[in-house]
This record gives sequence, C-alpha cells and structure tokens, in this order.
Amino acid sequence: MRKVYSTLLSIVLLASCGPQEPIVGQTEITKWQGNKSGAVSITFDDGIVNQLTIAKPILDSLDLKATFYIITGKVEGSGKGKFIGRNPQEIIDETAQIPTDSSNLFERASLIAYTGTSEAEDYHARIGSLFEQGRVEDAYALTDEGFAKIRNGEMINTGEVVFHNNVEDTTTWEQYKSYSAQGHEIASHTVTHPRLAVLDEVNLMYELEQSKADLLKFIGEESIFSAECPYGTENERVMHYAHQVYPSLRNRMPEEWLEEINRGSDLTPGQSAKEYVQWQRGPLTRTTPTQMKAWTDTVMHHDNTWLVLVYHGVENLGWEPKKREELVEYFSYLKSNENQLWIAPFRNVTKYLRERKNTSVTTEVDSDMITVSLNCSLDPDLYQESLTLKTYIPQNWTKVKLENGEENSALEIMQDERGSFVIYSALPNDQEIRLINSGI
Repeated sequence: MRKVYSTLLSIVLLASCGPQEPIVGQTEITKWQGNKSGAVSITFDDGIVNQLTIAKPILDSLDLKATFYIITGKVEGSGKGKFIGRNPQEIIDETAQIPTDSSNLFERASLIAYTGTSEAEDYHARIGSLFEQGRVEDAYALTDEGFAKIRNGEMINTGEVVFHNNVEDTTTWEQYKSYSAQGHEIASHTVTHPRLAVLDEVNLMYELEQSKADLLKFIGEESIFSAECPYGTENERVMHYAHQVYPSLRNRMPEEWLEEINRGSDLTPGQSAKEYVQWQRGPLTRTTPTQMKAWTDTVMHHDNTWLVLVYHGVENLGWEPKKREELVEYFSYLKSNENQLWIAPFRNVTKYLRERKNTSVTTEVDSDMITVSLNCSLDPDLYQESLTLKTYIPQNWTKVKLENGEENSALEIMQDERGSFVIYSALPNDQEIRLINSGI
C-alpha cells in the first residue's frame, strides 16, 4: 500500500501532533544543518592582514570556516575609490555662497573625502556619523566647516591611523581566491569603507556595485551573495539600495520569522518568541574569552539562535584588536562544542534558513521504501546549500539504505519519543530520494 504526503516545512506539523505516534514517512527539514542546536558565524571586517595571517590559520587548524568582509579597493587590480559627479571645484566654490542643507548634503559629503587629505576623509566619516545619529543640523554645520577649511587651504594630512586602511593590508586577489576555495567566505565591505548614508545615489551605487564586480571577477559567484555595509549601518535608504545589489546583508536581514539583535542591543535570544534569532555580538579588546564562551553557551541552551560574531582587529592591527591566544582559546571552545553547534560562514547559514522556509517536502510510502522529493521556490542557481532531513520510518526496519542520485549509503537508525527515524542530507530541489528497507 502506498501513501503520499506533501508538506511545506513539515516541522510545523510535527510540532502540532503532540505525543501521538508519528506518521511513517513524515519528513521535516531540521532547523539547523546537521540537526544541530544552533549556529555560529565567525565574521571579520575590513580585510586586516592579521585576520588572514593570524586568525585564519587558527581557524584552519580547527577546520572552521569564516566570513571575511573585505574592502575591495585596497586590493591591487580593483576599482579604486573616486568621486563621481560635477566638477569638484565648482562644488567647492558653491559652498562659499550656499550653506549645506538637505538639497546638497549628499553631494558634498560624497566629495569631501576626495579633496586630498586624511583630515578631509575624517570629516566625511564624522559627517556621516552625525547624520546617522539624527543630528542632521550638526552634519550640515560640520560640512560647512570642512569646506571652509578646504577653501582656505587649511585641511591637512593628520598622520592618524585609519583602522580600516592599514598600509600593511596587502593581501592579493590570488590569496583571497585560494581562501575562498578552502571554504571561507570572501565578501564585500564596499570599495573604500565610506559612510554610505551620506553618499548621493551615484556614489553610493558605485561603492556597492564596483566592489561586487571585482569580487565576481577575481573570485566568483560564491563571493557576491552577502555583504556588510560599513559601520554596521542600518540606514533605510542604504539598505534599500544595498539589497538591490546583494541577496543578503549582515546589517539587516528582514524576514518575518527572524529576530535581529544587533551589536548595540541589550536584548537576549530568550526574549524573542520568533522561530529564529540572529544575535550579533562584537568581541572588543576588553571582551574576555569567558564572556564569549557565555554567548556560545546561550546558543546551546536555545534551539533558535544564530550567533554572528563580528571581529575587526587582530593582535596589533585594526580596530579593537583581539590577541592570538584569546582567539585560540575561544575558537577551540567552539570546536569542542561542534556536536551541538553548526559553525559556518554567514552566507551558508543565510541560504539554509531561506531554503528551509521555502522548500516543500513530498513523501511517498511503500512497504519497503519511502520516496522523498524536495521543491524549493528560490532561485536554484543561487540556493544550493545542503539541507538536513529527518524522516520517520517503520519500527520494524532494521537497516536503511539511502539512494539519491549517485549517492548510495547506509543510514543510522535513531530513536526519539515518537519512534524510529533517519537523518540525511539533500539539496533543495532533489527529487526521488529513496529510503530503502535493506534489512530484509
């Protein structure tokens, strides 16, 4: 006798069934890949060379993969930062006659970083900071102050260290491509790390699109899925444009089923009732390994939490640097709990969650075979992260063989309060996955 079941995210059906006997063939896509308790993504910003020469070897020794959001304009061969627009001198001359306001702030804030001095670059960053804090009038005044200095020849090169633009950062595209081939995610942190919220449209889009173009050219499709807009901005205008260029942003990931807790929030995962919580934490120099381990423990005490770690400096380079020994201690702790934690790049976790929410599962049950088919509504060229499936089998099956394309393997039979089941992997559009009773 054959039975056919079709569900979308049958985990919902399972949750509603209570303690009654499971339906043989009932299949769910597990909440996390590998049927883990939660997920952790280790991310690094700014392309600081010590991230690649110190932190990455530690990760490699533990077989852990991370995401590196790089400033592509720093890499030799890339498109460089530039101002796109009217003649700069024309704009500078206008600032002597027309005060900065909403009609001209973005053009002026876009230009000021390209007027020739490091102090002018700092003015751009401070103008953007004021604007994002809602101190718009102060941003106007600072813009006027900066251009007055430019007109009077008073802007200087300060010699101050710019954390995201260390001269030591000389990683090549060849190196980045090899890191990507090893399973790490190399992704965009824009061309020059500007305050995107105060760029006009053409300069904002250049920062996003040129960075994407270089990643595609030098690495490939795998590097243009996720991005991080600088300074952790959540400016709605920036998010609108950036989501048109990249499928996923670490800044914002608006989904009705996902709670986003950013680095500045005091909320904890347990305060959210949503199916998933993306919990971002930024380890600073003063953050101890004990504190970081406590974050990890929180993930393991819930079933819905995705911890996204945001690192910058390592050793003596970059903003808020972390010491080598602290990274060794903490990454080793993550590894020691890998039986409960899915540790994967930001891109991979994002794809899994979206696939799980957009994949329907159909099962056909015969006496000695269960056939499972998956149908994902997302773009199959973009979404090919392996899904983990859990299927209940008849209690009298003693051996189970998986047949899926060229794969032919024995599966371990496990038990829970609802009966016997097997766990296995499949791609989001796999058809004719067969679970066969091989104990007869």
